[in-house]
Amino acid sequence: MAKQVLDMAAIQEREFSDTALIGISTSLSPHKFCHEVNNKLDMDFVRRPEMDITIHAKDQQYSFHFFEYQVPLNGGIYTIYKLKNGAQFLLPELKQLDYLWKVECACAEDEAENIIQYLYHFPDIQLAQLIPTDRLKNLSHLLI
Repeated sequence: MAKQVLDMAAIQEREFSDTALIGISTSLSPHKFCHEVNNKLDMDFVRRPEMDITIHAKDQQYSFHFFEYQVPLNGGIYTIYKLKNGAQFLLPELKQLDYLWKVECACAEDEAENIIQYLYHFPDIQLAQLIPTDRLKNLSHLLI
């Protein structure tokens, strides 16, 4: 029987087309951060524990919270990933960031720029910036 190889590059291309990523640095806990976003930006992020990302490293299991908001009317989906669990990082190349906000919609980059402008009005946000997907070596960690 022929061995089949999963083409991760094609899967990543499909999963991350029409998306923009926002890297966020804040001292807020995941639930407090999403609560602030929900209240100030009139959104409804919900924790989806069944979608949490789990990584096995050094004989331990690390879980990273997953929050999702489905934008009414335009069909967009926003996802917030917690990037740190103790000393373990979901995306080691983004160690200085606490969260990654994935914006999936027709005009993702424009929408992400708008979100960044709103985030800078939050007193507890130290940094919010666009993250190019080609900069991420471990992008496959975000695939669920």
